[in-house]
Amino acid sequence: MEIVWFKRDLRVTDHAPLTRALGQGPTAALFVYEDELLFADDFAGRHLHFLNDCLQDLREELASLQVPLLLRRGEVTQVLTRLAPTRLWSHQETGNALTYRRDQRVAQWCRENHVPWQESPQTGVIRRLENRDGWAKRWARRMNEPVLPPPTPQALAAKPSSWEPGEQLSGQDLGLAPDPLQDRQPGGRPQALALLDSFLLERGQHYSREMSSPVTAYEACSRLSPHFAFGSVSIREAYQTVTLHRAELYRRKAEGEAMAPGWFSALKSFLARLRWHCHFMQKLEDEPEIEFRNFSRAYDGLREPHWSEERFQAWVEGRTGYPLVDACMRALTATGWLNFRMRAMLMSFASYHLWLHWRRTGLHLAKLFVDFEPGIHWSQSQMQSGTTGINTLRVYSPTKQLLDQDPEGVFVRRWVPELAQVPDRYLAEPHTMPELEQQMAGCVIGRDYPAPIVDHQTAYREAQQKMRSVRSRRESRQEADAVQAKHGSRKRTTSKWR
Repeated sequence: MEIVWFKRDLRVTDHAPLTRALGQGPTAALFVYEDELLFADDFAGRHLHFLNDCLQDLREELASLQVPLLLRRGEVTQVLTRLAPTRLWSHQETGNALTYRRDQRVAQWCRENHVPWQESPQTGVIRRLENRDGWAKRWARRMNEPVLPPPTPQALAAKPSSWEPGEQLSGQDLGLAPDPLQDRQPGGRPQALALLDSFLLERGQHYSREMSSPVTAYEACSRLSPHFAFGSVSIREAYQTVTLHRAELYRRKAEGEAMAPGWFSALKSFLARLRWHCHFMQKLEDEPEIEFRNFSRAYDGLREPHWSEERFQAWVEGRTGYPLVDACMRALTATGWLNFRMRAMLMSFASYHLWLHWRRTGLHLAKLFVDFEPGIHWSQSQMQSGTTGINTLRVYSPTKQLLDQDPEGVFVRRWVPELAQVPDRYLAEPHTMPELEQQMAGCVIGRDYPAPIVDHQTAYREAQQKMRSVRSRRESRQEADAVQAKHGSRKRTTSKWR
């Protein structure tokens, strides 16, 4: 029997391994609940909820193809030993170090048991890439390959007794800590397609303008990122759908139809971000060690000796005394999603203002993001911490970001209710309120809401000095040249402090 091993590709459309396996003979699909992944430091119950939604939909889709979905719990090679496949089929995966080592074990098992393992690419990530020259063109070629339709149903031969379907496992079954979310985003392919449609036809018109503000981003952004992370829709399918829709809008405009403003820039920005998605994943594919160590080794030891558990816990709990930082952390903890600019601000604040190393703060955020994608996450964690050596240095001012992105305090007042009655003129810096106004607003600083954990100007200046002192060294510039040659987008970068 052919076994198609599903990992983070939970769909039947545009699924080359499934289509090819069915072309060889009777096929079963397999998903394994792996304890080493489920209890890893970057996994939480919110990921399991989304995953199980996707598995439920996948089981129904596969049933229509007469393909059983086998759900198992255990170590993958042990599961495969019990199933004894003729061939193993799967997509390539660019995941965390645990999945990388797991795949190495599976490859060894296949060699020892003479089981061919056929892996297919599913994103724009290029395995065994020699260098970045021409990467964008190769990405575009892959995105323009035909989207594979769902396979044709085939009759299944007699099922071996070991092919019991198995049941989904809840967080309670697995012993995971409870992880309830407000307005939890459901998984599954129907949800992904509905989001794509509503983004293209309604929500996305002002995407370019509204994606940066936490007030508007929840609706203006596509919200497809968790579906890309779990594979309920492919990057190629989204790319081609948006490309065709944009072409149709251009055709209608050429014929004289009035177009609502914003759509063309919105779709252009979205398509660019689909490429960025794979661009950042490619970095982890090319250098898996960036999950644990700095891109540029010139920054080794810069933050490690200065870890502060007190500062870390204040950041985790949304009690830093900076209203927008605290609102973002509380919103992310409660909902599992946050727009990109606010994610960048959270990491930047932890890395520069609090001078915390990106690894542990990154793990905390990974557990909170339902759409956690290791390649993007660890690349961005280091970019926002300044340890790539090549990217723009951004120290976000939480005060300026609040004034720019939430000037009326809608988002902050929702997630930091202690500040609900604080006048607008003090909301960005409530610690500057006179004592009487604190009493009137029901928000006494130090009692109801903390004073700033650090002074922005002092932290900004110290971070600037430390980072520039490293970047000015000859060996740092040499490291930066090596990082650029291996990972760079081939565009010039400049230092910019905000």
